[in-house]
Amino acid sequence: MIEKTEYQKYVNKTVPRTQELKTLLTAFISGGIICMIGEGILDLYTYTLPMLGQEEIATLTTITLIFIGGFLTAVGLYDKLGRHCGAGTIIPITGFANSIVSPAIEFNREGVFQGVMSKMFDIAGPVIVSGVTMSAIIGIIFYLIEVFA
Repeated sequence: MIEKTEYQKYVNKTVPRTQELKTLLTAFISGGIICMIGEGILDLYTYTLPMLGQEEIATLTTITLIFIGGFLTAVGLYDKLGRHCGAGTIIPITGFANSIVSPAIEFNREGVFQGVMSKMFDIAGPVIVSGVTMSAIIGIIFYLIEVFA
């Protein structure tokens, strides 16, 4: 019988080493590139739609990035990008779009309602619920502070 320390030494010798620095740099650069593309889209909308305010342009940029992330997921490119870029692709809002579209595509064969619509928010659902709940709680707290201050 192998002792725990001997087994741990054996595992440490046989497990392939991860390249932490390469992984971190790839994620940082890929996430930065996605954010730079978002800034480019924001600038494009700012210059081409001067009649809109900054809030509307920011909303339009967010919608565009969500669409791009969802589209790239639907055609199978976002997963390939994720394999090469790692965590840099899940942090920006395009990763959020990917987390909604992926389960919907996977369960498409089960039909629109029981497949796509019920599975669409499996991954992103808890994030949405938590975000809405926390923003409601924070809104109530700020309202109470303003009323009683």
